[in-house]
Amino acid sequence: MNTTPTPRRRALGGTACALAFATVLTACGNEDDTTSSSKAKRATPAAAVKDPLVAGFDGGLYILDGKSLGLSRTIDLPGFNRLNPAGDKDHVVVSTDSGFRVLDAAGQRFTDITYKGSEPGHVVRHAGRTVLFTDGTGEVNVFDPADLGSGTKPKGRSYTSAEAHHGVAIELENGELLSTLGDKETRTGVLVLDKDNKEIARNEKCPGVHGEAAAKGEAVGVGCEDGILIYKDGKFTKVDAPDDYGRIGNQAGSDASPVLLGDYKTDEEAELERPTRVSLVDTEKKKLRLVDLGTSYSFRSLARGPEGEALVLGTDGRIHVIDPDTGRIEKRIDAVGEWREPLDWQQPRPTLFVRDHTAYVSDPGEKALHAIDLDTGKKRTSVKLPKSTNELSGVVAGH
Repeated sequence: MNTTPTPRRRALGGTACALAFATVLTACGNEDDTTSSSKAKRATPAAAVKDPLVAGFDGGLYILDGKSLGLSRTIDLPGFNRLNPAGDKDHVVVSTDSGFRVLDAAGQRFTDITYKGSEPGHVVRHAGRTVLFTDGTGEVNVFDPADLGSGTKPKGRSYTSAEAHHGVAIELENGELLSTLGDKETRTGVLVLDKDNKEIARNEKCPGVHGEAAAKGEAVGVGCEDGILIYKDGKFTKVDAPDDYGRIGNQAGSDASPVLLGDYKTDEEAELERPTRVSLVDTEKKKLRLVDLGTSYSFRSLARGPEGEALVLGTDGRIHVIDPDTGRIEKRIDAVGEWREPLDWQQPRPTLFVRDHTAYVSDPGEKALHAIDLDTGKKRTSVKLPKSTNELSGVVAGH
């Protein structure tokens, strides 16, 4: 899952030229991180970081040890950069202003693997495949993340949408590819392609389609402005929202649960709605339940636990742990101080990233990062970083 709001983009800053001369800072000095293969061969390999985390800040990336949270390396990278797991134990996909770049987070350096294109958007991992959607071109690229270890661009599948738009795509186990329909002004639904990119199905009853998530049994949900559209076993089912305008734009799924966790907004005219309710969509029963948290949250607040728990980081500073089957809030875990979502979606705010039984929560106001045990609710460790962070991600092997 890569969660982004409907874009209100500003200039991302930096240039492709600047990216080519990004600098890697180490305790021993500076390392030039260029895309030159000759320079890459001359550079001394860095010691591998185990289960690395990557945190973005204004001007670069921090690579952290996944257990100690120790800062291992700082990479200078201008512009607003987004982070997503690539799908293996070593790599993270970085959305830069020139396209998708693959970061060897374990090896602490960028590879030469890039997918160029304006406005790189969603990164989706499912069924052993990673799918990139480039908004500015409508191009979809699919690859096996296990092939990233070669250091060269994996051979994979590609597809280009009829019109460029802020979209998303996901490939299923049987090779079917779901990809959104739309243009720069409107988005209407999704189409399904077979292994040869031949269209076999479509549904255009999903206004403002945004975001995706897969549930147990490979039921895929895409968010709409009036509910959610589910695709399973070759069939579409629309689950309507209880409100005329009930937008689900960001979701989190789990292989352990048939229920999808989503946000839920009802004010179409709001410059920024700060909702207090989340949606739980049962993909088997085709029912939608709303849960009021008593606090607001942001699009970087949604995650799933190891047993399929629905997790939401509220602006009250706590992680709300929800039973997806009943909608009951089982517990609330203290994480950070109270905060307020900024109007600009690119501005920092506390972010939740979950891997196995650990929740990683950033606190940009305090320049801090916390690792929290989801089972006990206790903080395992915390660190202070040189600068406030924005995006937070890490390596996640498997799907």
